[in-house]
Amino acid sequence: MVDLKSELELMKEPILNAIKEVVESTSYILGDKGATLEKQIAEYVDAKYGIGVANGTDALLLSLKALGIGAGDEVITTPFTFFASGEVIANVDATPVFVDIDPNTYNIDPQEVKKAVTPKTKAIMIVHIFGQTAKMDSLLEIAKENNLKVIEDACQAIGTEYKGKRIGSIGDIGCFSFFPSKNLGAFGDAGMIVTNSKELYDKVIELRNHGSNIKYNHTTLGFNSRLDEIQAAILLEKLKYLDIFLEARKKIATNYSRELSDIVKTPPIYTTREHTFHQYSIETPYRNELSNYLQQKQISTAIYYPTPLHLQEAFKYLNYQNGKFPVAEFSSENILALPIGPTLTEDHQGYIISCIRDFFDIKINSTSE
Repeated sequence: MVDLKSELELMKEPILNAIKEVVESTSYILGDKGATLEKQIAEYVDAKYGIGVANGTDALLLSLKALGIGAGDEVITTPFTFFASGEVIANVDATPVFVDIDPNTYNIDPQEVKKAVTPKTKAIMIVHIFGQTAKMDSLLEIAKENNLKVIEDACQAIGTEYKGKRIGSIGDIGCFSFFPSKNLGAFGDAGMIVTNSKELYDKVIELRNHGSNIKYNHTTLGFNSRLDEIQAAILLEKLKYLDIFLEARKKIATNYSRELSDIVKTPPIYTTREHTFHQYSIETPYRNELSNYLQQKQISTAIYYPTPLHLQEAFKYLNYQNGKFPVAEFSSENILALPIGPTLTEDHQGYIISCIRDFFDIKINSTSE
């Protein structure tokens, strides 16, 4: 789905030099590279503070803990996302409250959020799915009216903008994942929290390091979730290419939509950076057949996500039933992600598009016979 080898070739020498520098420094955790990355990511998303953590899931978990969310609280979020978004809410003993999504952006529907607020609701976890920004104005208004905290799960969406503002810095706290396949990916697990609140910054700094600000002095129960120096060094080098790579993704997405929108449902293309295309996902009732056909043609595809969270076995205790969130369920049954990455060549993309059109030509002819 993403050609990481081709990406590596573009920046291999500086990355290997950066790794060598860390190895020779013998400073491997909470060193200068991590501190520099925190500063640069915060500046990139226009936030005051950045805190490096072990992975994107920990970023979400520590954000909930820093906001004081726990037993008896409810957090509204989307069922159409990776499992971690709901998992972390349950893991702080709060209750995930799922609501349906917008059929065009696949993001949480503000009208559904509004209907789901109860006296127990403490926060909204907004997932900017596939790199597509959610409707932040409406969601922030709901949060303000109900005194709710806003957590931005921006794990798939670094660099995405909403009305000129970088997402992650718009809510109370923002979370990023640097999993290798992300638009800004490490060579292993890594994550980042950003915020404009000094109070939240101080809390997360303690929580990520066993509840300690001073060695062997622990003021709270925390976690071991620190971004190591080698990953920070790699990310500092890759960050230099991020905007170039995001423009390349947008160009590829624009071409897909131009060539395929007459036969499948394609994602919206904006003149601004409201979508950074971590995934390029189409919708078709022939999803499984198309995926199998493309596999025969040596073309990778993926389904994000085949089972929405409210129907996952782990959330059975919440008593959601099939049919509860029809848009999310329909999307899960019809969505298919196509290869996209900054090094995808015009020839390779042309071959993918040609094979998709061939599939539908065959499908139409077989139907008409």
